Amino acid sequence: MEEDKENYILDTSALLTYIEDEEGSKYIEDLLIRGEKGDVFIYVAFISLMEVFYITAKEREESEALKRVNLIQSLAVRVEESNENLNVRAGILKAKNRISVADAYIAALSQIYNGTLIHKDPEFEKISPPVKEFKLPYKTH
Repeated sequence: MEEDKENYILDTSALLTYIEDEEGSKYIEDLLIRGEKGDVFIYVAFISLMEVFYITAKEREESEALKRVNLIQSLAVRVEESNENLNVRAGILKAKNRISVADAYIAALSQIYNGTLIHKDPEFEKISPPVKEFKLPYKTH
């Protein structure tokens, strides 16, 4: 039954963790396999594609950035485009919290789908109202 399936939202940091095979990537890989089997739904906010692109383009080349965006679009994820409900929810979160616009959209998506947000971004820890989350290991340098 579809309504019994768990929903997950991948933050930009989770996508980069998977792509760059960082600590925590196995968790995401296992989740993606569950998504391919239809056991869970996995969502990505449209703005995460832009973030993956610009972060990669700054560190590498635009061609690599485009490859990464294409990879994400080929995964068992549903890219959620901007819409009125998402815009309003993100706007409310942005107005009430000191978070980036991108994080507001990603957290709003998590709220809309009552999903578990997968991330390694400390900004999500202080969001009110809180979102369900699974924290990947933070980078330590």
